[in-house]
Amino acid sequence: MKLLVFLMVFATPAPAEEIKVLSGGAARHAIEPMAASFPGHKLSFDFQTMGRLQQSLAAGQKADLLVVTPEVLERLEKDGKVPAGKATPLAKVGIGVAVHETAALPDISSAAAMRRTLLAAKSIVYINPKTGTSGKHVEDMLAKLNILEDLRGRTMLVNEGYAVAPVGRGEVELGIHQISEILPVPGVKLVGPLPAEFQRYTVYTMVPLSDSPAVADLIKHLTSPQARERLKQAGYTSP
Repeated sequence: MKLLVFLMVFATPAPAEEIKVLSGGAARHAIEPMAASFPGHKLSFDFQTMGRLQQSLAAGQKADLLVVTPEVLERLEKDGKVPAGKATPLAKVGIGVAVHETAALPDISSAAAMRRTLLAAKSIVYINPKTGTSGKHVEDMLAKLNILEDLRGRTMLVNEGYAVAPVGRGEVELGIHQISEILPVPGVKLVGPLPAEFQRYTVYTMVPLSDSPAVADLIKHLTSPQARERLKQAGYTSP
């Protein structure tokens, strides 16, 4: 009888561990689809812009897994906020252009075509450069095209979330954001990626902030061959 009780105690499964993931917002569709099939543990997510994410960490927010860009990772390592040398690349994503699903596709095939399309647009929207990575790249492009000031009065800046959502609602004519943040938005369609000379890829990197074996298993799960296939469907490419 004692032996039976002993076996029953040790045969009882360990309770599922909760893994807290703090991530840049544009990595959401790289993580969530595959994380849904991660067995045995509860996953909780907090997706933020890179600017806000850094503020959250500085304010003491805790996480088991961090997903950030290399630039932010370097800063966090330097400040001692995350351990150095433990990062694993997850995926990269480029910036694209979106219009309403009923609109004709504008020409963005070259720098000259992109300039004409932007100048002809009644309104444009992109993420605020102070809070989001892609917004900085967009403003760099507009400056290189020498139209940044021309578009000021027609530009909407979004602080977080889906920057092209106003395009889907018919409020703005043209949106520019990471491709993975365009594909899921209702009412919009992807025109295509930015011209090669203006394209900037954002790489997302995973950093474990916990020594839990479950976190290590999650990282392996998110870099599996099955995950790579799902990444392509969501607009990402391998890092």
